Amino acid sequence: MRTTKRKSVFVLFFLSIHALWLSGCWDRTEVNNLAIITAVGLDWTEDRQLELSVKIYLTSPSSSQQMGGFSADSGGTGLSIVRSVKGLTMAASVAQLQQVLTRKVFWGQAEVLIIGERLAKEGLAEPMEFFTRHPSPRERIQVFISKGSAKDVLQLDPPIERSIAKGLRSMAESRIGLNITMKDLMQMMAGRARAAVIPLVEIKPKQGMQEAFPFLNGTGILKNGKMVGRMNDSTTRGILWLRNEIKRATTTISPKNAKGYVSFQLLRSHTELVPHIHGDDWSITVRIDTQDDIIENTTGLDLADPKYIKELETELATGIEHRVHMALTQAQKEMKADIFGFADAFYRNYPKEWNRNKNRWDDIYPNLKVMLETEPKIYRPGMTGKNIFKSKQE
Repeated sequence: MRTTKRKSVFVLFFLSIHALWLSGCWDRTEVNNLAIITAVGLDWTEDRQLELSVKIYLTSPSSSQQMGGFSADSGGTGLSIVRSVKGLTMAASVAQLQQVLTRKVFWGQAEVLIIGERLAKEGLAEPMEFFTRHPSPRERIQVFISKGSAKDVLQLDPPIERSIAKGLRSMAESRIGLNITMKDLMQMMAGRARAAVIPLVEIKPKQGMQEAFPFLNGTGILKNGKMVGRMNDSTTRGILWLRNEIKRATTTISPKNAKGYVSFQLLRSHTELVPHIHGDDWSITVRIDTQDDIIENTTGLDLADPKYIKELETELATGIEHRVHMALTQAQKEMKADIFGFADAFYRNYPKEWNRNKNRWDDIYPNLKVMLETEPKIYRPGMTGKNIFKSKQE
């Protein structure tokens, strides 16, 4: 009888404990009580303050205007609003942001960080310190520099993607240009060369029925945390070749012995940096190997002939090296910023020599001799040899 009572008491105790577990999370925060940030913008104001702008995704009705559980903001953008505050530091701006919001700020869904060009030129060390120290912002946030105000970019709504954050993220991940995350930027700014690259965003103005929209156009170059210059789209391609980051590319050349153009589509590419130190002579060899398909031929060349394929490979190598030289000239001679990882290559191969000369790198780098070895291979010339629409073949 006593055994039965003991068993009953044990069962009741066990069930009561499990009932507590099944009652839910006592300290939970409902999604409807969060201000979910999807994009962040930072600007430097004329009165020398940091302006923090955020795009907040609306998760529940906050007014009488409802659409399937979502609320439309006052600006008419539908499912999100932009809020801006100013502060002396990033932390002060974040605290001020929380004061003007009725919901708790949530950084976990922030996908992009847009930095105004004026702030980039002033310096990014202080706001980046906040992002490296604070536990909430993610390291995988994509980073951009805007030509003009970052807040202006946040206020746009792309016609295809559901949000400005998704649109910019998709463009960066397409690998046509640079794809720089917060983690990448931190590593570059704190690296041996103290130089960094960030893709540039511009706004295409409204034309007729077409609304204004953002697009990637070139690269911002940073040295010691400050933007020291910019490179256009064509030169950015040279940066990608040198950094071994090019994934998608279409290259068009005009063959010397034919009228018209031949276009190539990149299949894959690999770049290797081979540094050399001989006494006081520092140099580096850049080996670029590519595999390409021919996707258009407006010349009269018969691409079924191996002789023409070999000639096109040589001219394709010349075209790649031209873009690489443009990037090298601007980065080495004009901006003096090692954005290609040359310093890391020397450190890996010559650690003792590097440690003895690392304080001289700013003097060594502008005069560093760079030798290019480019080996493109054409894998497929296409389904036809000659251009069947040409009446006279060359």
